[in-house]
Amino acid sequence: MTAPPPSLLVEDLAFAYPDGHQALFGVDLRIERGERVALLGPNGAGKTTLVLHLNGILRAGRGRVGVAGLPVAKPALQEVRRRVGIVFQDPDDQLFMPTVGEDVAFGPRNLGLPEDEVAVRVSAALEQVGMAGYGDRPPHHLSFGQRRRVAVATVLSMHPEILVLDEPSSNLDPAGRRELAEVLQALPVTLLMVTHDLPYALQLCPRSVVLDGGVVVADGPTRELLSDAELLGRHRLELPYGFDPKYV
Repeated sequence: MTAPPPSLLVEDLAFAYPDGHQALFGVDLRIERGERVALLGPNGAGKTTLVLHLNGILRAGRGRVGVAGLPVAKPALQEVRRRVGIVFQDPDDQLFMPTVGEDVAFGPRNLGLPEDEVAVRVSAALEQVGMAGYGDRPPHHLSFGQRRRVAVATVLSMHPEILVLDEPSSNLDPAGRRELAEVLQALPVTLLMVTHDLPYALQLCPRSVVLDGGVVVADGPTRELLSDAELLGRHRLELPYGFDPKYV
């Protein structure tokens, strides 16, 4: 039996913006199905540019991107976008319907699924993020942490192959961080987490990739990378004061 294709395969990806700024210089990245990987790097490293290639918002200047064996190119773009669920940093960018349930139903309805299937998906997605029973609530009545979990549910209702999270712990209080971490740890999907929160990366992702200057400069077990003070210093990554990854 042949092994399934990786959830994500990036090969020699290079990209320059129209103003001439070169953001990526030949990125290679392979993420197997079910892996949990943190994408680390300073501001301006190219992390967001890389993420926007995963569902075809940006198109490669050179190289290739594949999702579950499908090329990220025009003929397969609709299916690729279903399989790559991106959860943005600000949940209010994703929640725009009058109720939580309608927000979570928006994607499946756009796929043309029958209403009974949509209802099943909405219920399952809200259950997965610990928000069952909130379907009739207006999103703006929820706490920030609850809105972020609903934003995750809007993506889960599409049954994605890979879940991409942009700074998932930002602006969360300690309880919100813990609740989101519990949700993410229980999800049976491939996870790519873009974050500056190094302890959160260690908690959720056994593997980390460091991107800086548009290239991958390190790729390995998260604990090992975060224990390398020289690596962190060279790429402007900082652990909280007193945090030692060796003893967590």
